[in-house]
Amino acid sequence: SLQHQQTLLNQLREVTGTTDVQLLQQALQVSNGDLAEAVAFLTEKNAKVPQQDEATYYQTAQIGNDRYISVGSQADTNVIDLTGDDKDDLQRAIALSLEESNRAFRETGITDEEQAISRVLEASIAENKASLKRTHTEAWSDSPNPHDRKRQENCPVGLKNVGNTCWFSAVIQSLFNLLEFQRLVLHYAPPACAQDLPRNQKEHSNLPFMRELRHLFSLMVGSKRKYVDPSRAVEILKDAFKSTDSQQQDVSEFTHKLLDWLEDAFQMKAEEEREGEKPKNPMVELFYGRFQAVGVLEGKKFENTEMFGQYPLQVNGFKDLHECLEAAMIEGEIESLHSENSAKSGQEHWFTELPPVLTFELSRFEFNQALGRPEKIHNKLEFPSMLYMDRYMDKNRDITRIKREEIRRLKEHLTVLQQRYLSYGSGPKRFPLADVLQYAMEFASSKPVCTSPVEDIDTAAPPGGTTASQPAPRHAFAEQGPSCSPEAPTTPPSQQRAPIHKPFTQSRIPPDLPMHPAPRHITEEELRVLEGCLHRWRSEVENDTRDLQGSITRLHRTIELMYSDKSMMQVPYRLHAVLVHEGQANAGHYWAYIYNPHHRRWMKYNDISVTKSSWEELVRDSFGGYRNASAYCLMYINDKKPFLIEEEFDKETGQMLSGFDKLPPDLKEYVKEDNQLFEKEMEEWDAQQIRKAQQDKLAAMAAAAAAASAAAAAVTQQAASQEPSPPEPTALPQDPEYMEQPSPTDDSKHLQEDTARAISRAAAEHEGMSTEALLSAAIKLEYARLLRFAQEDTAPENDYRLQHIIVYFIQNQAPKKIMERTLLKQFADRNLGFDERCKNIMKVARAKLELIKPDEVNMEEYEMWHQDYRNFRETTIYLMIGLELFQKRSYVEALMYLIYSYQYNKELLSKGPYRGHDDELIAHYRRECLLKLNEHAAALFESGDDQEVNSGLSIMNELVVPCIPLLLVDEMEEKDMVAVEDMRNRWCSYLGQEMESRLQEKLTDFLPKLLDCSTEIRSFREPPKLPSYSTLELCERFSRAMASLSRIPADGR
Repeated sequence: SLQHQQTLLNQLREVTGTTDVQLLQQALQVSNGDLAEAVAFLTEKNAKVPQQDEATYYQTAQIGNDRYISVGSQADTNVIDLTGDDKDDLQRAIALSLEESNRAFRETGITDEEQAISRVLEASIAENKASLKRTHTEAWSDSPNPHDRKRQENCPVGLKNVGNTCWFSAVIQSLFNLLEFQRLVLHYAPPACAQDLPRNQKEHSNLPFMRELRHLFSLMVGSKRKYVDPSRAVEILKDAFKSTDSQQQDVSEFTHKLLDWLEDAFQMKAEEEREGEKPKNPMVELFYGRFQAVGVLEGKKFENTEMFGQYPLQVNGFKDLHECLEAAMIEGEIESLHSENSAKSGQEHWFTELPPVLTFELSRFEFNQALGRPEKIHNKLEFPSMLYMDRYMDKNRDITRIKREEIRRLKEHLTVLQQRYLSYGSGPKRFPLADVLQYAMEFASSKPVCTSPVEDIDTAAPPGGTTASQPAPRHAFAEQGPSCSPEAPTTPPSQQRAPIHKPFTQSRIPPDLPMHPAPRHITEEELRVLEGCLHRWRSEVENDTRDLQGSITRLHRTIELMYSDKSMMQVPYRLHAVLVHEGQANAGHYWAYIYNPHHRRWMKYNDISVTKSSWEELVRDSFGGYRNASAYCLMYINDKKPFLIEEEFDKETGQMLSGFDKLPPDLKEYVKEDNQLFEKEMEEWDAQQIRKAQQDKLAAMAAAAAAASAAAAAVTQQAASQEPSPPEPTALPQDPEYMEQPSPTDDSKHLQEDTARAISRAAAEHEGMSTEALLSAAIKLEYARLLRFAQEDTAPENDYRLQHIIVYFIQNQAPKKIMERTLLKQFADRNLGFDERCKNIMKVARAKLELIKPDEVNMEEYEMWHQDYRNFRETTIYLMIGLELFQKRSYVEALMYLIYSYQYNKELLSKGPYRGHDDELIAHYRRECLLKLNEHAAALFESGDDQEVNSGLSIMNELVVPCIPLLLVDEMEEKDMVAVEDMRNRWCSYLGQEMESRLQEKLTDFLPKLLDCSTEIRSFREPPKLPSYSTLELCERFSRAMASLSRIPADGR
């Protein structure tokens, strides 16, 4: 049929990427409808030239950056491996997928399954393309402008990625920010007798590596560069790993090797300093601990002590770090370990000594036997910011065993309760018993409302059909069976799928059918008894399930609090660093989140980029289970040993050492030389730019002269010819680019995660729904979430308008079409590639956007609303920075931000009360800032010092006086008028005082400017340039700024 042919065309188009309809039809004709042959035909014809849109769609890395090589979801173990170059495998997989799809279509006729057919294929192609990308070595390219590479004051220094060395950067930054480790490396001196070492030790690479590590650390302390090059240290490591440049190293492997080298280097130094004594190795004391293995082997008990460095933990099958640790501490069957007659084998681990720096390796890779390759485990694993290790200590062995036994008993009871709870119909894909009873009660009390189906049958029958005009009586349906069908007329094959009902069925439909389910016959007495029973049973079931839920919740809470007593919270370890891996088992990218205890914030160290972060971002990237990123290594430090992160102080002055002061003399000289080279590079760049500007100026002057000469010649020629020149063709107006520029990365990421959550919720609530219906449901869920935000009455510091544009639109009653298109744009994001479901929804959303006609949405109005929201965000940033600077008493810098925030906010509020912020609040701080500056300038004037007098008058002339008309322009603002009078009175009070003639002269010259009552704004500074903020950072900073205000002002001063 035509429908089936169209289905095949759509299927071929989606799988092969061919958009030429004639070519698709030709393929079907050549293959006589055989899908496998049609795909082979198209593949041979088009595979050599990949489609541009397909290449774009399957792009899995950021453009121009080979670090990001995560592919998406893991490949199914039952799928043909398409990661090689064998085209036969590719065609065979396509053919198998199409054959399975065709069979499903023949059996069910449901074309929605076509979307699922290509999912495996798409994942395989994506994996194939990603594997090609993995062969490239990634390296950073420096900006030619050295000023772009200049370090901002007190900003941490990044590390340049010199070719798949993000693993190096992540580990080194984590160790460098352990200040005790940093001190040990910086003050390390190689053994004096290094030349007398045995040949095998002398040729070892650890001493050269220690030298380069010291140099690297010194640059990270005192360099003027934004990031430094670790190439020398990396080159030494590459020989140890025996790797090629294109391979990325495993974090745990590198950390093991690094600690081994450091241990050897410090061991040689310790042995030299303590001849005859047992030397203490600071690396061992810092990173190594001991545990006692207690167990049974073939019926015999044993105990032994072992040393450990990084402690490995399995991730698969566990939900949090404590579950991983519990499993790692118990090996084998030890149920009867503590009895006298034990014949089983097993052991327990109990820590006897924990290192100050406790590192956990999270084993997130496993080998897939079916595919013959390693795979990454993306399961979610939670871990706390504060970890109490008491339950794993040998000194607490007895009490921990008691608590473990109690937890085991509680979990058994919990399992019984959960099974009972599920027996009431609760849980996924079940029918709650209380709802079933409610439905039964509604069914029993429903009244049958009947309708005749004759009209529906007549309208549904095809033209010329022989449908009976009157349906048969009800008893005829039972008397006649299938053998009576020869009397029924037949329908031509081309019309078999057109009618809704077959004629034989239509002739025997009962005359009266209820519009909804209802009992045919029920007496009042029966209904009364049944309703009473159902109501009582439903109440009993609801009470039972409520009691079960309460019991389950209490048991969960009891288990969670089992180790919360103070006696089991005496060994605290605080999370210091999280090393994150994004990608698959054989390729990916590493970065680190490191806690700064002095600023009490998390920092993200991503190669050359060092940015402020938050616990929320860390959780999102580190727990796993949501994207391809997850924590790979956790570094905890003993919270009772502050020396690990304490700054160093000068023994004589007691001042904290920072920057150059931390370095020993030899490293100071090394860093000084490097900084001089960098300064020279900047000077040469500046000189080069000056020369280039001069050359450009000369070239422009020469071009202007040539143009003038050419114009004169043209005038002469035109006068001679007297022929009018043809008019130049007018350029066609270009469509304005709007909403196509990508938003900042963090904003895109933030929106993509909100979108993906809405899609996941919609999919969970509506299983089996088509992609288009799922998109509609997800948009409704997202709108409902934002509507709740818009309707919530919150404090000023929690402004939900900053979190999403739709909240702003709802509060300001934007047209429905504007909000619908904005939400559709959110779901049409090309980067929405968390899984295949999101990709399919993105495609549908983009298709819907293209179908919107110009008369359906006024694009000028749409642009106006979005521009208003951008203005609102800019106003917020001006206000936020102004308030922050005001609280820091930086009144000169704060004034311009507060002035422009008030002006822009006033423009917003002119369109509606919810378009901007509280104007009284901004007016107060604008007013207070001017009063503070006025007081400061007056104090400088009173000092009598020429320099300070000139400085005070400069503040008044350049800042205060130009702003006075802004306070006078609105006569309704009485507080502003009073403030202006206060400022003027302060300066007029000097007129009656005795002062030097030079001061009197300056005052006489200044006062007319101050007392000018004109409201004309003559000159004003340009608005400050605003930095860009992600939505998350803007919300957090604005919240802190508003929350720190002591009070909402009510008076004028």
